[in-house]
Amino acid sequence: MSKMSTDPTRHALHGPTMGTRWSALFHADLAFDPDPVRAALQAAVNEVDAQMSTWRPDSDLMCLNAAPVGVWQGVPARLLDVLVLGRDIGQASCGAFEMGMGDAVAAWGFGVDAADPGQIRAAMDRGQAKNTLEIDVARSRVGKTAPMTLDLNGIAKGYGVDRLADTLVAFGFSAGLVGIDGEMRAMGLRPDGAPWNVAVEAPDTERRTPHSVIALHDAAVATSGDYRHWIEVQGRRLSHTMDPTRGAPLLAPPASVTVIAQTCAQADAWATALMVLGVKAGAKLAEQRGLDALFLVRDDGSGYHSKTVGRLFSEQPSENDLGLDRGISSPR
Repeated sequence: MSKMSTDPTRHALHGPTMGTRWSALFHADLAFDPDPVRAALQAAVNEVDAQMSTWRPDSDLMCLNAAPVGVWQGVPARLLDVLVLGRDIGQASCGAFEMGMGDAVAAWGFGVDAADPGQIRAAMDRGQAKNTLEIDVARSRVGKTAPMTLDLNGIAKGYGVDRLADTLVAFGFSAGLVGIDGEMRAMGLRPDGAPWNVAVEAPDTERRTPHSVIALHDAAVATSGDYRHWIEVQGRRLSHTMDPTRGAPLLAPPASVTVIAQTCAQADAWATALMVLGVKAGAKLAEQRGLDALFLVRDDGSGYHSKTVGRLFSEQPSENDLGLDRGISSPR
């Protein structure tokens, strides 16, 4: 049967950002021109990258990092929003989410340069720099009371996904699925009235396979894991997620933590925080905060088991029940 002119057309747009790809899936009339939407989506993530990248020496974040201690530095609105949210989640997680880990990330070789033993020792001696960031929201400015290097890799991609969603809304769309790498946000429902289906990736270093499938409706999902970005030190694999108390990679983290939240920036940051806390303390805090979280934990053998918190993960469909729309929630 031929397609009726009144049926919505599926548009799947994508482009480069933050060393990976962004994607957007939505439906519109057959005559709709997606090019202006594609350009606006690209501009939205370009703005986030220009403000928050640690790989661009001219980003607003790197200018803030280079600012002297005790000097207020004006920051643009998007960066200010992320710094405030990061501060709030850092406080709510008792410091498990910490933005001031840039020195440790770089020292261990997860930044632009290779690992440096001298910098590693300095990062571990310093540990977590507490209460060193002051944010003046009214004047859109930030100051440091002690030396620190901010790194927003645990929240910036999620915020970028939220900006993709905001852009679709600005074009009049109330339904769609947007994502950057493994961070995804669903708006509304599919044209058939069903939720958007997104897979949670199994913690496998050799291949990308789904562990399960979640059905999203006006919600976002993000995953933090130890099996995509890691280094090997003396025969031991260490992931890119830093322990703020040690200034070093986590020693025995869960294989992955997936969080569902209202926004992708929130899901992104909380997935990092729960990864740092581990299964026992992380699950306890998730319950206290009313978070929906899925912990995948390696067994002594080659397998793994799961620990779920919240109603949404207890009701998730299996990968055999639903087809995927577009995307797998995988670690940054």
